[in-house]
Amino acid sequence: MARSASPRLPSALPYAAQVEIFSRFRAANPHPVTELEYTNAFTLLVAVALSAQATDIGVNKATKRLFQRVSTPQEMLELGVEALTDEIKTIGLYRQKAKNVIALSRRLVEEYGGEVPQSRAALMTLPGVGRKTANVVLNSVFHFPAQAVDTHIFRVGNRTRIAPGRDVEAVERAVEDNVPVPFQQNAHHWLILHGRYICQAKRPRCKICPIEDLCPYEEKTE
Repeated sequence: MARSASPRLPSALPYAAQVEIFSRFRAANPHPVTELEYTNAFTLLVAVALSAQATDIGVNKATKRLFQRVSTPQEMLELGVEALTDEIKTIGLYRQKAKNVIALSRRLVEEYGGEVPQSRAALMTLPGVGRKTANVVLNSVFHFPAQAVDTHIFRVGNRTRIAPGRDVEAVERAVEDNVPVPFQQNAHHWLILHGRYICQAKRPRCKICPIEDLCPYEEKTE
């Protein structure tokens, strides 16, 4: 029996709408940044790796003291897995995350001279580092317009048709393809914040949405 074809995705919003949407995002928040707290490329890499299945608030609480003690891969290795595990035990999956952080720190020391590499491919060879984590570091520290797609961006991209896609990599490509160049550097920050605080999963806050008149989502809330 032949399988039915998947429903066709709606097309992305036209260029003029994209310009207007991101112009409004920029006017409201000209310089968006990640809500994870960090001091350098290494601590951001660690913070993002720890944030999987955890909130930024929870990660920040766990890393506040940690990042006062540790700011380099060598210092992390000297801290050791047991002490690190104790520092981050309030975060979900903390035991495995501690092992990954120690392993990636060792890799950075042994293969990259203790520096965080500036390519997605190199970053993704590190234990516990996936594409999203690599893109956050590339964007926030190295100022490359990489698009780190999380659940918020996936939802907002499809719900608003700013960047529709069937999976996170498709949405990442859709952001790169459809968001005008002047907004690329900050696009993922604006979309994450929009999804976190306004275009929420269960009940989007459409009444206060700055792009409500441009959004084709049919099930708007009052």
